[in-house]
Amino acid sequence: MKIGIVGNYGNDNNGDEAILLSIIKQVEQVFSISRQDITVFSNNTKQTSEYYGVKSYPLYYKKGNQYKTFYATYQTNKRFINELDLLIIGGGGILMDFYRREAHLYSTYAFMAKNAKVPYIVYGCGAGPLDTVTGRLMIRLMCKHAANVSVRDPESRELLHRIGVKKEVSVIGDPAFTLYNPKERHADTPKEVAVSAVPIYNANYWPSGDVDKYEKYVNSMAVSLDLLIEKQDVNVTFFATKYPQDVDVTVDIQKKMKNKKRTRVIDENLKPKKLVAEISKFDLVIGTRLHSLIMATNSETPIIAISYHPKVTNFMKLIDAEDRCFTVEDIEKNSMNLSRCFERLSSNWKGLVIETKNISEKLYETAIKGKELMVKAVKDK
Repeated sequence: MKIGIVGNYGNDNNGDEAILLSIIKQVEQVFSISRQDITVFSNNTKQTSEYYGVKSYPLYYKKGNQYKTFYATYQTNKRFINELDLLIIGGGGILMDFYRREAHLYSTYAFMAKNAKVPYIVYGCGAGPLDTVTGRLMIRLMCKHAANVSVRDPESRELLHRIGVKKEVSVIGDPAFTLYNPKERHADTPKEVAVSAVPIYNANYWPSGDVDKYEKYVNSMAVSLDLLIEKQDVNVTFFATKYPQDVDVTVDIQKKMKNKKRTRVIDENLKPKKLVAEISKFDLVIGTRLHSLIMATNSETPIIAISYHPKVTNFMKLIDAEDRCFTVEDIEKNSMNLSRCFERLSSNWKGLVIETKNISEKLYETAIKGKELMVKAVKDK
């Protein structure tokens, strides 16, 4: 049995790497195979191969334009797809066209598998935005020929149906929830807060960079965290799930803060296992990155979300915690939002800890059901 996995891997985005690790572990359990029977198509084949002990080939082969790139990728990698018994496309938010690449690139792999008569599944993905005609078309075709399709939240399922996907779409949650690893104990009162930040509007990262918007974002985060420290008497530690970009923006935020002496930055590329272990040391996580929130939940650490993307809001809806989810604009308009939310949560700290534990267990149980979809795809071959 030989299994292929394709997604946004090998980019030092340790949220995505957590997804990959969880899928690899599930594949090992379901099919009782060694990691040398697993092939991952990655942006960094050497890193992926060495870290996970799998075979790895380039995700794509860049040529003059994206269409030449997709054609070269198809022609080069189809021989590797031909050797597989199952291809897993997922997870992460790859069913989108925000960067004008994902929908076409991952559909290319779906076409390779279809033409090679290799079953493939769309597994635990997030969908949207899908704003282009060709992006919607590619995703419809990908889903049409898949053995089965699953997503990580109801909103993704609704979007796929709105763009014309007829196939049944299962909601299994994010695959990274299978890395559930609860902490041994919680503090009696929250004192240590971990924060992740996304470098939105930064021209070196964001599709449409805007210096003024980035500066406004950094300033509002700095003021909000200063007030959190002053009003709630907490310490703040910044950490990254996308390295080094998240470190860069947190350093920019820290420089703007009056209470920087009560902050520190973890300037380290935290791989999935270490990321969960590190997050579990803190009492509460304030996260903009979706997988900073997911990994915190894996360790039963309470969370507050700052939503820069619908996927963050969708996750907080999924766990019925919209009352502690703020948009970037909310933070910019009212610098007391984080402090007031923290105060409300800490006033019922024991209840919040129990609630978080229940959420973590439920999400784990839902995520592991995804293994059934892998088995079904091979049985139906």
